Amino acid sequence: MTRIGIAGIAIESSTFSPHRTTVDDFRVTRGSDLLARYSFLDPSVEWVPLLHAVSLPGGAVTEQTYAALSEEIYARLRSCGPLDGLFFDIHGAMSVVGRVDVEADLIEGIRAVIGPDVLVSASMDLHGNVSHRLARALDLITCYRKAPHTDAWDTRERAVRNLVDRLRDGGKPLKAWVQVPVLLPGEKTSTRIEPARGVYALVDEVEALPGVLDAAIWVGYAWADEPRCQAAIVVTGDDLSVITAQASRLAQAYWDARRDFAFVAPTGSLAECVTQALASSARPFFISDSGDNPTAGGAGDTSWSLRELLGMPSVLAQYTIYAQIVDPAATAAAVRAGIGQQVTVSVGGHIDSGPCGPVPVTAVVEAIDANDPVAGVAVVLGVRGLKVIVTERRKPYHLESDFLDLGLSPRTADLVIVKIGYLEPELYDMAADWLLALTPGGVDQDLLRLGHVGIQRPMFPFDADMPPPSFTPVSTW
Repeated sequence: MTRIGIAGIAIESSTFSPHRTTVDDFRVTRGSDLLARYSFLDPSVEWVPLLHAVSLPGGAVTEQTYAALSEEIYARLRSCGPLDGLFFDIHGAMSVVGRVDVEADLIEGIRAVIGPDVLVSASMDLHGNVSHRLARALDLITCYRKAPHTDAWDTRERAVRNLVDRLRDGGKPLKAWVQVPVLLPGEKTSTRIEPARGVYALVDEVEALPGVLDAAIWVGYAWADEPRCQAAIVVTGDDLSVITAQASRLAQAYWDARRDFAFVAPTGSLAECVTQALASSARPFFISDSGDNPTAGGAGDTSWSLRELLGMPSVLAQYTIYAQIVDPAATAAAVRAGIGQQVTVSVGGHIDSGPCGPVPVTAVVEAIDANDPVAGVAVVLGVRGLKVIVTERRKPYHLESDFLDLGLSPRTADLVIVKIGYLEPELYDMAADWLLALTPGGVDQDLLRLGHVGIQRPMFPFDADMPPPSFTPVSTW
C-alpha cells in the first residue's frame, strides 16, 4: 500500500509586529487527530500522521518554538518507516527570529531525513512566499485561488489528489518557477474585484492546457521584511515548453496589472471613515481597523484606534461595537468586578506600544464569556454606546456567533469596527456598507511607511518607476 506522511507548520508572521509567537500559540495535532483534520483522504492509501501545527497569525516565531516543532517532525520521520510521499500542509509566510526563509529550511530538513525520491506535495496560502529554495525542494506545489480564502480546503484536497495521482501514474512532474517583483497587501489583491479576479481566472485556463498539471500565483506576504517576500508563479506538468511559457504568461499578466490593484473597499483615516459612516443611513456600517488585523499578523493589542474612538462623542452616542483588543490583565479585572460593575483599567498597548501605549478606560462590565475556545476569556466593556470587546488571548471576530456569544447584536448596531482587512464572508454579507480604515500597527496597509529594508529591490510599489523585468522561468531542478 502507498504510504504518505502528513506534516506542516502553518502561520503568517509579521516581522513588523513586536509580538512573538511561542509553542502555546500553536494548535498541535498528531495521530488520529491529525488524520481527522482531512475529510478527503483516499482510504486506499496508508496515511502516516506526523505533526501539524497551526497558529493564528502573529509576530515572528521564536527559534526555540520552531526548533521544538521541526525537530519533532524530523524525529517522527526517522521512526515512521519508508514513505512514498509527503503532504506538506503549510501557510508559507512563517517568519522565525534569526531566519529569512524558514519554510525552505523546514522542507530541506525533511528532505535530509526522507531523501530526494519521496514525492512531496505542498498546499499553501496565496499570501505565502515561494523562494527558489522552497520550489526546488518540493515536487508539487499549489495555493489558494481566492481571497477571501473560501477555497482553502479545496486547495488542500487538490494538493493531496495530485500527489496520490502522481504516485500511481506519472512520477515527479516538471516545474517552472518565476518571481514577480511586486509586493502588495491582500486588501489590494482580493479576487472579489478586478484585476485580481481576471488574473486568477487565467490560472484555470493554464491548468486546463495539455501538458499542465497545476498552476499557481502567490501574491506574497507584505508584512515580513525578507528577500523571498514578493509575488511568485509556479506551473507544474510534463511539457517543459508549455509550463515555461505559461509561467511567463502568468508572471507578465500579474506585472501588467500591478498599477491597477486597488483596495477592496473605499479607504480613509479612522476619523474620515467614522464621519462617513455616521453620515450614512446604511446600518450596520462596518469599518475595518486594518493596521492591527490579527489574521494578518497584528499583535491584537494596538490601542491607537480605541483611544481615538473614546475621544469621539458621536461614536459614544451610537450603538458601536469594537472588536477587539487583547489584554489579559484588563480582562481579569473585569471578571473580578463582575457584570454590571464599573471598572477602571488600562487597555492595550502592552505588546505593541508603537502607535499608542495603554489607554485608560472607565467602563461598565456588560458581558463575560469565561470559556471562549479561542479568546480564553472575553468581556464587553461598555462606555455609553461603545461596546469594547477585550480578550485574554488574541481572537479574530469573523462570525456573527462571535458577537452573539457576548450578547452583542451586530445586525442592529450602528457601527461595527473590527480588527480585520477585507471583510470575511459572514461580515461582508451582514454589512449594509463598509470602509477600510488605514490605521497604524504591525500590518499597516501603507507599506511605504513600514520601513522595509530586507526585500529585494527594485520592487513595486517601493520603486514605482522601476524598469520592466524579464520573466524567464527557472524550469529545471
